[in-house]
Amino acid sequence: MVPDESAGFRHKGDAVVDNELIAVRMPAVHSCPAVFASPHSGAYYSPAFLAAARLDHLLLRRSEDAFVDEIFAAAPDFGAPLLKACFPRAYVDPNREPFELDPAMFDSPLPGYVNVSSPRVVAGLGTIARVVADGEEIYRAKLQWDESRKRIETHYFPYHQALQALLAQTRERFGCYLLIDCHSMPSIGGPMDADPGSRRLDIVLGDRHGTSCAPAITALAERVLKGHGFSVRRNIPYAGGFTTHHYGRPLDSLHTLQIEVNRALYMDERRIRPIAGMERVRAAITDLIKTICALDAAVLTGWR
Repeated sequence: MVPDESAGFRHKGDAVVDNELIAVRMPAVHSCPAVFASPHSGAYYSPAFLAAARLDHLLLRRSEDAFVDEIFAAAPDFGAPLLKACFPRAYVDPNREPFELDPAMFDSPLPGYVNVSSPRVVAGLGTIARVVADGEEIYRAKLQWDESRKRIETHYFPYHQALQALLAQTRERFGCYLLIDCHSMPSIGGPMDADPGSRRLDIVLGDRHGTSCAPAITALAERVLKGHGFSVRRNIPYAGGFTTHHYGRPLDSLHTLQIEVNRALYMDERRIRPIAGMERVRAAITDLIKTICALDAAVLTGWR
């Protein structure tokens, strides 16, 4: 039986209450049908997790979409909520199915409802990852199923319950929504990626080849970002993950667009520190947020 997805989630009226696992910045007035989410910029590594890992803190952090929540921080200023997972993706990855797990990581058999054979599991990058982005093994020893199940219940499900609540509120208010799933990517494709060793463009927009978001919205984002001098590509090497697939249904006026920003534009990838280019990236993304939040809801509801 799949565990209760509402575990650990709290409400206060119509707003999401921040806790040590999830942070939601609400605008003063929720004035547009956009919602922004950063599932991979969490940077709190518990002592227990660090003790179980064979990698040091800095190596673990190379799986983060570090500083992405800061790059997209202007969303509430233009009327849209911004959701952030505070836990790191190396601990639990919210951009996966609830239970995509590699059975080789565990000291006992997994329940039948676990997806043990997805491409992400094969790559070692399931809901609980076996490796970091450069392919190095994370753990010293095999994991216990009960501890891992609780980890998913207390981190993964509350994140998605919070996201679902924001999207439901947005849909009720505007009759539609546009979810922007905010990410960053290594500047060179890693060994677990579809483009190993390849130097990447500046920004990749993922709309699952036009099936998760109206192509006009993707084209608008592309124009804004190219206008700031960035090279932009669609769907290669990232067309969108679980979030894009699960929440994007444009025929029902429910749109999801994934944005991947090349980390070399704004950070030292080895030391996980911002560089001077951070302000240029943040300015361009703020302009994109402003443009998205100014869209008339009819653009999202009228698309067929």
